[in-house]
Amino acid sequence: MTTITKLTPDEVLGHCRASLGIGTEPSGLDDILLAGLLRRAAGIHCPCSRSALRAALTESLAYLNPDRDGLADRLDNLIEVMIVAGDLLELSDVATDDPEVKGTWVFAAPPSFVVRRTGSIFLTGIAPDQDGFLPEHLARRVIRSHVTQFIAPEPGEGEDLTEQLIAHGLHQLSESVWLRSPKTQAPEQLIQRFQNQLASQPPCGPVSGLEILDRDTKVTYYRGRWSAPRGQTGTFVARRPQEFGAPIWSFAELVDGTLKRIVDLPPKHYCWRGCDAAWHLQLAIDRSAGQPQRYRRSSTDAGVRFDFFSPLPLWAQRRLMVLGHERPRSSSLFAYEIPVAEATEEEKNLQESLWLAPTDA
Repeated sequence: MTTITKLTPDEVLGHCRASLGIGTEPSGLDDILLAGLLRRAAGIHCPCSRSALRAALTESLAYLNPDRDGLADRLDNLIEVMIVAGDLLELSDVATDDPEVKGTWVFAAPPSFVVRRTGSIFLTGIAPDQDGFLPEHLARRVIRSHVTQFIAPEPGEGEDLTEQLIAHGLHQLSESVWLRSPKTQAPEQLIQRFQNQLASQPPCGPVSGLEILDRDTKVTYYRGRWSAPRGQTGTFVARRPQEFGAPIWSFAELVDGTLKRIVDLPPKHYCWRGCDAAWHLQLAIDRSAGQPQRYRRSSTDAGVRFDFFSPLPLWAQRRLMVLGHERPRSSSLFAYEIPVAEATEEEKNLQESLWLAPTDA
């Protein structure tokens, strides 16, 4: 006679945590578990669209989390962070086996690692159809924080983690390649470059559903800065909807709220995503207007915490990820904790490369 045992949602999540090797503590459907499940789903479904990856998990977890809409939003945010971390790669204008299907897709990045200055190893990438890519003795040592994963060096000398990881098929990424960023320049230079590209576009008609990032709004409330055009004149970072997929990032010229020209982002030969180009450009626009975007610095027991109120380009957030650890936000969009020894240099980079200014608020 077959016995069927009824499991509670917490018991199911506990089995998920155990199978992913992330512990069995009853932490519910936290971000660490969701990130692990996303890696597992990506190893099965990628390459695919962001929405397909999200849908695969929301359907699987539908009866374990009553807040389906909230879960979808959390997954969207985690997918974005996993792209930043390097677990997923996002490519535009992808052609699949079906020549009629094109768009922006995400791919599972190959298992790789970055050696930090502290000696810790930052892990990235996904092994297809597997929950992990490390041998058991190393997998037990993985420390997880939000979506990031790293291995701390053992006390003493003699351990060569780099050699072990390479022997197990992981690719080493140099820190200089991992942390590459655009050349530092004046904000006015960056704005002029994009304005020249915009000026070369022919006049266009109205675009239904166009949103602009209003430069006259409060820089510490990112979501509140987005709105439909309301009589503004000038050039603005924008998003325009498309029939399938996420809105397309753009740079637009308006006259009395009417669209005159628009150019899609990223520009040709740009190494990063459209949103990275847009956020970098908005940083320059705000700084040039005398209203630079802000960060908040505070001391902690373990280092220096930086809270941010607007998204940062991938190269800037990846640098914070590699050098520090993400922390729960506090009246901010996201936050990172940086070791004291690295904090001064990183704050200098925020001010000189991204034109951010500190705030006490």
